[in-house]
Amino acid sequence: MKTVEFEQLISVGCGIDVHKDVLVATIRSNGKDFETRNFTGFTSSLIEVRDWFKERQVTHVAMESTGIYWKPVFNILEQDFEIILVNARHVKNIPGHKTDKKDSAWLSKLLVAGLLKGSFIPPNDIRELRDLVRYKKKKTQFIASETNRIIKVLEDCNIKLSSVVSDVKGVSATRIINAIIDGVEDVAQLVSHAHGKIKASKEDIKEALTGKITNHHRFMLKIIRETINENEKLITKVETQIDKSVIQYQVELELLQTIDGVGKDTAITIISEIGVDMDCFPNEHHLASWAGLSPGSNESAGKKKAPESSTETNISNQH
Repeated sequence: MKTVEFEQLISVGCGIDVHKDVLVATIRSNGKDFETRNFTGFTSSLIEVRDWFKERQVTHVAMESTGIYWKPVFNILEQDFEIILVNARHVKNIPGHKTDKKDSAWLSKLLVAGLLKGSFIPPNDIRELRDLVRYKKKKTQFIASETNRIIKVLEDCNIKLSSVVSDVKGVSATRIINAIIDGVEDVAQLVSHAHGKIKASKEDIKEALTGKITNHHRFMLKIIRETINENEKLITKVETQIDKSVIQYQVELELLQTIDGVGKDTAITIISEIGVDMDCFPNEHHLASWAGLSPGSNESAGKKKAPESSTETNISNQH
């Protein structure tokens, strides 16, 4: 069978097959001349990788976006080499011929032929901001989950607080829940904490707060309340760090907030995900596609198939 030769666009490149505890690197200078070595995932070993690349005059490095395991490798190599992070789905080797060494060699072969399309990786300060924003989102979601747990505990003792208040984290609801935790059993006393914007009548509130509360229910409510308070303190600390991180992007934040419906938090989220250097995207269409906001095309034999989901096509969401 005739061998197909590709034009070589990169003089010396390396393909890395990354795993949790081991990585396999193949340096290639042409179609036949290549060398493969195994390394551990420890920092000292990654420094050996970097020094080996420098010794062999590697200019480009390609590796798959395998979970989070690519990140420590990227952190060590990004200052000295051009890193191309690729979607594993786009560089699959031939079925039945997969080994770590062959995957590494295959990546290096595609790399020097210029056949790899890299993922968007923002600069370090944007990546750090992204970590903070995403962590804040996780904690906010956790608090919402714990608030729902409070409602479940109250329902378990037949307290229908959520039926008479619109927000169980509001002032009145919080005072009522705190009173229940503190051991108040008199319904009239509980009702006295209800005021302000509660539209339900006093009689309905009294009916809703009549139930069977045990010490177990009070203990659960207390633990959940403490958990929420601690996480709210954590969110405050994260928000302080976020504010420090976006000081240098005040102009961009102000411009983003001129868009209808975009407030400060949304503007910060946008910057944390796509950065501020739009030269990374050829035009607005590429940006929309990367963000998963435009449908893909998948047509064969005149039939249009369902497009891939944005979570599959936008591998940078993993990063």
